[in-house]
Amino acid sequence: MKTYVRNKIENLYSFLINEEDARVCSEIPEEACHTVPGNFFLIILSKTMTKLGDALSNPKTVLAWLMSYVGAPVSMIAFLVPIRESGSMLPQLLIASYIRKRPIRKWIWVAGSILQFFSIAGIAVAAFMLKGGAAGWAIIGLLVLFSISRGLSSVASKDVIGKTIPKSRRGRLNGYSTAVSGILVILAGLFLMSRSEDDPGIEFYTYLLIFAAFLWVIGAVIYSRIRELPGETSGGGNAFREAIARLNLLRSDKPFRNFVIARSLLLCSALTAPFYVVLAQNYLGKEIFMLGLFILAGGIAGSVSAPFWGRMADISSKRVMIRGALITSILGVLFFIIVAWIPFLRETSWLYPVAFLILGIAHSGVRLGRKTYIIDMAGGNKRTDYVAVSNTVIGFILLLAGGLSALASFLSPQGIILILSTFGFFGALVSKRLPDVE
Repeated sequence: MKTYVRNKIENLYSFLINEEDARVCSEIPEEACHTVPGNFFLIILSKTMTKLGDALSNPKTVLAWLMSYVGAPVSMIAFLVPIRESGSMLPQLLIASYIRKRPIRKWIWVAGSILQFFSIAGIAVAAFMLKGGAAGWAIIGLLVLFSISRGLSSVASKDVIGKTIPKSRRGRLNGYSTAVSGILVILAGLFLMSRSEDDPGIEFYTYLLIFAAFLWVIGAVIYSRIRELPGETSGGGNAFREAIARLNLLRSDKPFRNFVIARSLLLCSALTAPFYVVLAQNYLGKEIFMLGLFILAGGIAGSVSAPFWGRMADISSKRVMIRGALITSILGVLFFIIVAWIPFLRETSWLYPVAFLILGIAHSGVRLGRKTYIIDMAGGNKRTDYVAVSNTVIGFILLLAGGLSALASFLSPQGIILILSTFGFFGALVSKRLPDVE
């Protein structure tokens, strides 16, 4: 029976990879080659679960909606996205030092996933039992724990993929997992839209988050089945000294430094998203139908575009970054023109979900491109260092960029979209100068 299942998995893997030699190994141990097909699907399944959980607890949509529902101050809502993103990145230099001591690193991912379960479940309970500022502070505190836990999984995940999946397969792995989770997110969005005729109440949001939380438990169980060989454990000294030493990479490693600069500029694809939602609320209202529509658009964007981005990333991940950045920036400029100077279009209901769909496609490309690029540009513990240093720097930049929300009182949301889109053009230019690593 085991042999039959293994053969089916290998045949499906060969079909998806679409190559005669589906076990070509590059930069992974020879003895790890025979476990590639099984690990490929285990990683896809676990990532699908956590990506769906992320979509159902997204701070740009669901958590912002929830905070408003329980009466939390608007100033707290503005901190959701920066805390979720930067909180998972800032501690990663210290986390990486700890991870380097572990020859088997999949258990770090599992631990992070379990902690994310407790965080999201805690948010659900806090929203159900508390109101106003008390609920807001509880949600923010639990979101900090969620972000740190997410950082654990982030560093470990890239290293495990680097040890178990060969080059020229990693982009497609990310692409397929994003596509499958995107289909599930579409179904979730349709479900929310079906509830638009009645007030779902706080119980509905509580159950939604509890369901999302358990997806991380399922993901952890699946991930624990990955067959990972022991890896390097050098460089696991004092966490603070190791962290400072790793930051030296920004000075000594020019290709890596340029990648970090490019990635910083490409944040535009993530940072502009909340302002599209804000504009939709300003002109179309705050019904749960719109929340479902935005979730639906995000799911379609991922499921449709990710496999194509993944195949392109296996050929040249930097080109995927460039194209994603250009789509983001051109969309932002056109959207600014429409909202600022074409009144009859800015009040049409289809404009905002369509724009969000295009932005989601572009953001999927940016994420897939830079994830594949950083995994392919280094091996061994250097890969862990690259991920940790890059994410820590980006975490600081996100906190600074989070201050853009304060500009909302001086600039219009469409003005902020225009400024961020300008950064995207520069990000595409810097990305073009990066060396090919495939």
